[in-house]
Amino acid sequence: MWPNAIIFTCFLALRLRRCAADLCNWTGSGFAAAVDSRIVLQVRLRCTEGSVRWLYPGQALRVVLEPNLSSSRRTTVCIKPSPSLGGGSVFVERAGELELLVPDGRRPERQVFCFRADGPHWPALYLQVGPQGDGAWSRRTMGFRYELLGNRSHGGLRASCRPCDDTELLMAVCNSDFVVRGHIWNVSHDSERQTSLVDVLAVRVYWQRSGVFELQVSPSASPRSWRGRIHALLRCQVKPGDGEFLFTGSEHFGEAWLGCAPRYKDFLSVYQHARTARRNSCDFPLD
Repeated sequence: MWPNAIIFTCFLALRLRRCAADLCNWTGSGFAAAVDSRIVLQVRLRCTEGSVRWLYPGQALRVVLEPNLSSSRRTTVCIKPSPSLGGGSVFVERAGELELLVPDGRRPERQVFCFRADGPHWPALYLQVGPQGDGAWSRRTMGFRYELLGNRSHGGLRASCRPCDDTELLMAVCNSDFVVRGHIWNVSHDSERQTSLVDVLAVRVYWQRSGVFELQVSPSASPRSWRGRIHALLRCQVKPGDGEFLFTGSEHFGEAWLGCAPRYKDFLSVYQHARTARRNSCDFPLD
């Protein structure tokens, strides 16, 4: 039984083979398992986000996430399995026990799995490979992307559907992964993922962590504009609206997620009052 095999490998401390990796990402093979099936490969990663790619997977891979953080520790870990993870399971190690996080079997390619990591030890993940047919293991690649989230990231990925209050809005324009001003082009809904997708045509990108919003290079695009997509929870019932909005939020696994999104004129009123009272959290460019 696989649970027995997992427990067996957990006690084989002398059989753990450590693997080389850069600070954020690891790519390696499971060929060692062909010599001794009891070998558990162990990897230590020291970034708050990155990827794991396991070629020719053996029986099990242990990944310890211990980022070098000068600030407070991150309290939530999220992983996004690769499409080829079918046939493998992911477990979270807590106090020597393994808890199932990602079950074996088919799963939506874009699904993300998260867990709390606020204990005294850095989180460890076990990638366990199920029984395979002859020769099937040699053709497989498994892996996942990971992110460690803190209070700052949670500010962008809102669990609540209520509008942001003034304090939350003033913090969002300072701490979000992206802040853009623009119009809602279209809204579509995905019942399987329980999300909505907001197409935004932006006239100003104040900042963004990556390239979610892309500059339109069409000669007819005047003045300059950017196009991007923002994800939101389906239950928040996001609808198209007229007028100009200020969109803020966080980026996770290359996707933008909606945080605060007031009408731009409403944000200006809040910000100007806060600046007059010297309560603004940061200086925001007004134009």
